[in-house]
Amino acid sequence: MVAQNADTVMLASANFSPGWFAWIIIGGIAGWIASKIMGTDKDMGIIKNVLAGVIGGWLGGYVLRLFDVQTGAFGWFLTFVTALVGACVVIGAVKLVTGRK
Repeated sequence: MVAQNADTVMLASANFSPGWFAWIIIGGIAGWIASKIMGTDKDMGIIKNVLAGVIGGWLGGYVLRLFDVQTGAFGWFLTFVTALVGACVVIGAVKLVTGRK
């Protein structure tokens, strides 16, 4: 009985969500596509793409929470689209501040 309860506790405590690693992967892909859309792909490396995507995803997620948008039905698709749009906004803001075209 104790072993069965221990297994149940271990399974219940195991977090099967992809977490931060998935955010880096999704952010990298979203940042790369955003850099293609914004025409900055040749200027950005993989680190800047990932940063733009992760920051864009965080920014987009914040805006969605601000307007109380429920994302449960759309899951990973909405997460990716949010990161993509947010990355485009981040890249556009950086271009605006630095004066790059």
